[in-house]
Amino acid sequence: MKPLALPSGWKLFTALAGLTLVMTAVVLASQPDPDSLRSAIRATARSSFALFLLAFLASSLVTLLPGTVSRRILQERRCLGLAFAFSHTVHGLLIYRYAQQFPELFWAGRTLTSSLPGSVGYLFLLLLTVTSFNAPMRLLGGRAWRALHSSGMWLLAAVFCLSFYKRIPMGGWYPLAFALMFSAIVIKLTARLARQQRRNAQALS
Repeated sequence: MKPLALPSGWKLFTALAGLTLVMTAVVLASQPDPDSLRSAIRATARSSFALFLLAFLASSLVTLLPGTVSRRILQERRCLGLAFAFSHTVHGLLIYRYAQQFPELFWAGRTLTSSLPGSVGYLFLLLLTVTSFNAPMRLLGGRAWRALHSSGMWLLAAVFCLSFYKRIPMGGWYPLAFALMFSAIVIKLTARLARQQRRNAQALS
């Protein structure tokens, strides 16, 4: 019997997007509003974070843990990134619906200033998503594209880190999420240093 082939490319994106929609629908149907909306917002935040971590760490995992799994994650990085964008778009739409239906709950303890990091994050998410396709990629050029995607991913990592850090006193999954995001940043920097050391060693040899 042949092993079950996992989806790849656009099939992988479709599967992940479909799972996101099914999860959201199940959560929304499981409770009355506003609890269902809050639960769906939390659920899509977690799915977005998991997908972001995979895309953010793809190249670092190949550097530090070379193997079949890490190479597959790197190979599917674009679709993982687009699946993250889809999940986080659903997350944003749920937040918008919550703000429209329950403005007194949404704005309690919230200001425009406190919402700024998330808004900037969504702007960069839009830029990264649009430029993940071939035509905009060619239009930008290789150097500008790499600069945009590198800086954009780091900015999103910072937004996640700040968001989780502010919510650590709330307990729940936030301390773990902050620890994971902080660890991912350390792994990313360690992999960058390892690549630099390899290049220096090759230059000397």
